[in-house]
Amino acid sequence: MNREDQEFLVQKIRTQYTEKEHTQLDALKELDAKVKRPANVFAYIFGSISAIIMGCGMSLVMTDIGTTLGMEETMAPGVIVGIIGMLMAIINYPMFKGILNSRKRKYAKEILALSEKLMNK
Repeated sequence: MNREDQEFLVQKIRTQYTEKEHTQLDALKELDAKVKRPANVFAYIFGSISAIIMGCGMSLVMTDIGTTLGMEETMAPGVIVGIIGMLMAIINYPMFKGILNSRKRKYAKEILALSEKLMNK
């Protein structure tokens, strides 16, 4: 390993142990994450639940799991459950956008003020 590579490696390790000062850019990034995180968490959880519900409906229609559960006719309930899951998946994105837009409106003044400070430096 040559001298320049060693110096780079030493500097890289050293920066891990030095305290970083909290800048306004860090505050802007945190505020942006604070706006987006709840909408993303909701979308992932609601989307996963809707996919599971839709899969349950498909399983009722396509497999014999309904008869194992004691159901004689599985087609109609399976289609209904699948459609419910599909509708949930369809409305997931508009709900995500609604949550995101409401949070953007809530924090817009703070983000714009902070970004204006950073741009004028």
